[in-house]
Amino acid sequence: MGWVRHRRDHGGILFIDLVDRYGLVQIKFDPVERPELCQRARELKAEWVVAVTGVVQQRPEGMRNPNLSTGDIEVVASELRVLNKAKTPPFEIKDPVDASEELRLTYRYLDLRRPELQRNLLLRHRTYQVVRRYLDAQGFVEIETPSLIKSTPEGARDYLVPSRVHKGKFYALPQSPQTYKQLLMVAGFDRYFQIVRCFRDEDLRADRQPEFTQIDMEMSFVDAEDVRAVCEGLMAEVLKEICGYELVTPLPVLTYDEAMAKYGTDKPDLRFELPITEVSSLVAGSQFRVFAETVKSGGIVAGLCVPQATAFSRKRIDELTAAAQTLGAKGLVALKVTHEGWEGGAAKFFSGEEVAAVNRTMQANPGDMLLLVADRREVCLPVLGALRLRLGKELNLIVEGKVSLLWVTDFPLFEYSEEEKRLVAMHHPFTSPREEDIPLLRSAPQQVRARAYDLVFNGSEVAGGSIRIHDAELQREVFRALSISQEEAERKFGFLLEALQYGAPPHGGIAFGFDRLVMLLAGKETIRDVIAFPKTTSALSLMDGAPTEISPEQLRELGLRLCE
Repeated sequence: MGWVRHRRDHGGILFIDLVDRYGLVQIKFDPVERPELCQRARELKAEWVVAVTGVVQQRPEGMRNPNLSTGDIEVVASELRVLNKAKTPPFEIKDPVDASEELRLTYRYLDLRRPELQRNLLLRHRTYQVVRRYLDAQGFVEIETPSLIKSTPEGARDYLVPSRVHKGKFYALPQSPQTYKQLLMVAGFDRYFQIVRCFRDEDLRADRQPEFTQIDMEMSFVDAEDVRAVCEGLMAEVLKEICGYELVTPLPVLTYDEAMAKYGTDKPDLRFELPITEVSSLVAGSQFRVFAETVKSGGIVAGLCVPQATAFSRKRIDELTAAAQTLGAKGLVALKVTHEGWEGGAAKFFSGEEVAAVNRTMQANPGDMLLLVADRREVCLPVLGALRLRLGKELNLIVEGKVSLLWVTDFPLFEYSEEEKRLVAMHHPFTSPREEDIPLLRSAPQQVRARAYDLVFNGSEVAGGSIRIHDAELQREVFRALSISQEEAERKFGFLLEALQYGAPPHGGIAFGFDRLVMLLAGKETIRDVIAFPKTTSALSLMDGAPTEISPEQLRELGLRLCE
């Protein structure tokens, strides 16, 4: 039984490709043996649902298909039943598909019949099972936490759910089970996990959805190294079972400052080299005013040494310069390295000693090109990081099939929000500061480092976690640094502050972005390809029309009135 995908008439003998999620089988209708059955089969259309009875036999020599798992056999039909007819689909169900994403999302149930998407969802299913088996073997207990919770906005916006029983009051859908999993540690469940749906009302990108899935974990009596070791074991198991890849552990670890200085991002892709090198001290005394004045004013000069790139055209260099300016840099200085020195508009402003020192520091050889940016550190490094990724793709520096996993640690505990004009938590407000930095919470909060760690997979963050605050007074101190008053803290998080006073153990955890993890395992560019029924980038469901208006009766029942 299955769907008719193709029909082929070969000189009277009719062939039908019948498909289901297990694959495809060729059905043969013989006009000599069963002319009436063959005639009925000629009426079949694409995507009709049929049942066939017949005899499985070897295909004739020369007719076998090595590209199919069933390519050596066919079914010679003796009976045919039409279980359901189908309208002509709005696009042909095949790989690659010739239809816009908008059309495919509108008819997602048809798009999901394509082999590619079926493989993606089956891979997702297998990954679920590997995760559960591994964590169960490690002593973790799977516990469900509520989906209707107290709204405690501190970061992304909550999705709110009005209460019919308690009019004027609202639940929130969880952005994360963060506080509940901490309460489970207080309750004594020292190893918790959950594969959980979470919700964030935020602007979307290719790797974001308003509802998403994460592998949520928490452990008691642990340090960061303990949590990371469990996660490395999990990733080793997943990569082995899903991809046949043997992961070497322990994984490399970079601090946040190291990652930013060398790669211009806190999620570096280490499948290729091309590091950022700072040369501020080497060019501070040069005759090139842009560099000298930038260093004098507290900025930096840093750049990339692009191997064998002297063949770059003027147009390509202009495109890279425009890209750097779009990212926030004032400009980009391109210098070609030759046996005689440097070539480029700025080359004449540097002495032979300066050229030699920069070449030595950046490990530049004749044929290479230096791309240099001068600006404030917080501008310069991210610009170069983005250019590094662009060049890595354009120059095919990324080895196909290579896997890069690493940890990034010691993030700043806080960052300044221009929008809110205050410090906000870089991860979340329950992340513990490094013990030696606690005295800085009041005097220099932006220098405080977090006991946080992110797992980076091929240049994408797939998991983020931290050691949590388990002391109520330290949690209040962090709230103060975030400009959360004592009254606001009690109103939003009083239940957690109370719980921390009843023997809360030291604890920490992590959450994997499951959709993003599966996307990377499947080698896709967007998480929409690995989610059964995703939303668009504007959070619309084109298939069923959600979100929709609700009736006046429903509004009255909830005690709500819409503003004009």
